[in-house]
Amino acid sequence: MHTFADPLLYASRMVPAKTAIIDGSESIDFAELHRRCRLLAGGLLALGLDKGDRVAILANNGQRYIETYMGVPAAGLVVVPLNTRHAVSELKYALEDSQTKVLLIDQDPGVLANCVDHVILIPDAYDAMLSAAQESELGIDIKESDLAGLFYTGGTTGKSKGVMLSHRNLIANAFHYMTTVPQHEDDLMLVMAPLFHAAGSNGVIANIWTMGTQVTLAAFDPKIALDLIQTHGITESLGVPTMLAAIAEEQHARPRKTDSLKLLVHGGSPIATEVLRRTHAAFPNAELIEVYGATELSPICTILTREQELIDSPLARSCGRPAIGNEITILAPNGDELPAGEIGEVVVRGPNVMQGYWNKKEQTAAVLKDGAYWTGDLGYMDDEGYVFLVDRSKDMIVTGGENVYCTEVEEILYQHPAILEVAVFGVPDEKWGEAVWAVVVQREGNEIDKEQLIEFCRERIAAYKVPKGVDVQVEPLPKSGPGKVLKRELRAPHWEDQDRSVN
Repeated sequence: MHTFADPLLYASRMVPAKTAIIDGSESIDFAELHRRCRLLAGGLLALGLDKGDRVAILANNGQRYIETYMGVPAAGLVVVPLNTRHAVSELKYALEDSQTKVLLIDQDPGVLANCVDHVILIPDAYDAMLSAAQESELGIDIKESDLAGLFYTGGTTGKSKGVMLSHRNLIANAFHYMTTVPQHEDDLMLVMAPLFHAAGSNGVIANIWTMGTQVTLAAFDPKIALDLIQTHGITESLGVPTMLAAIAEEQHARPRKTDSLKLLVHGGSPIATEVLRRTHAAFPNAELIEVYGATELSPICTILTREQELIDSPLARSCGRPAIGNEITILAPNGDELPAGEIGEVVVRGPNVMQGYWNKKEQTAAVLKDGAYWTGDLGYMDDEGYVFLVDRSKDMIVTGGENVYCTEVEEILYQHPAILEVAVFGVPDEKWGEAVWAVVVQREGNEIDKEQLIEFCRERIAAYKVPKGVDVQVEPLPKSGPGKVLKRELRAPHWEDQDRSVN
């Protein structure tokens, strides 16, 4: 049985004086990390919190975020990481829905202060609390089935839901990751993805347990990310595809010394082959790895290694094989397992499957069936167990009775040299029901002709898959906090006057 207390204790005993976290000009070793987590526990418990009470954090990446992420669950409390890009109304909803008692925050809380019993500002009030606190032992009377974190989803679809992840869920998934992607004591991890997202924080547990060093990037900026890679000799990092595309663009434009980088992991949304190609060209020493999953899966369920060797292979479109410890099946709506090559819903079993949605029994029952999580993603599996995603089931376009998978059209558009970003979705069409539409961001210094772009697609895919229209812009596509493209924002204007819409 393992809880969040175990990796902290292990690292502090094995390598107490080794640097655990570098946060700007500050750094702490593993002994100090363990001590500060005990002080954090003591300070929070002194406020009158009981086991299972919720503690939220709204902050950029940093040392104190990692302390909170590890120390709060290790103290028997529940951490609630809040999305820094959510609107105030969304943040209020999460705080009130979770009945959070304490908010740790690195900005003026404003009206959010009315939602909780205590507000603690990072870093000053936070450090003052630790200075005055008595150390509290971690892991006492905590079971692996206890709730460790509530992760509020809803950046791309529907109303936000609190995903209930236990110690077992998160610890097991760290082991799933480490089994396929071994971590080492000499690793220097750039914490580039936001820690409020399960994909960003998954590596925290693995890195502490394997006694590596984490270098935090407060908020993503490709220039600063590359500067940190060069300064510290970063060996690995994880981000969403838009982050990889951005650091690759910056590296091509203004190269840094990045030969220390051995591992670049990405997940959160599908990645285009051309983005992989440019990323590999920018960082030729780095192994590219894709992870696929969902917050509800803690979050990883498949892993594809050595992507740079597969760029011109059909496997480049795969998100990998099931992570060791996960069982994946492709099911029809009636629950029947589909044969290899046939498209259905991706369904996952494993110790990383969430406990459910906080206070939402109906929504939980809709996706958790007999202990398996129905992802809502459409895909197929080949004879060798590789999973290929074709789309979110909600994002599939049905035009004239034909199914169009958005990622297939996006893959073609990404091949155009003038395009930096792409989003494809369905718009209303009187004749066909829905038509294919694209929004593209042109690469700096390029001009895109819409008719030529449509002809570019017509030469490469079936006529019914070709975008009926294209919007060209220079501004980045709208994204959620974790970096997923918010297609609903792009789609909404097209459906305003319709009786039905695709959400």
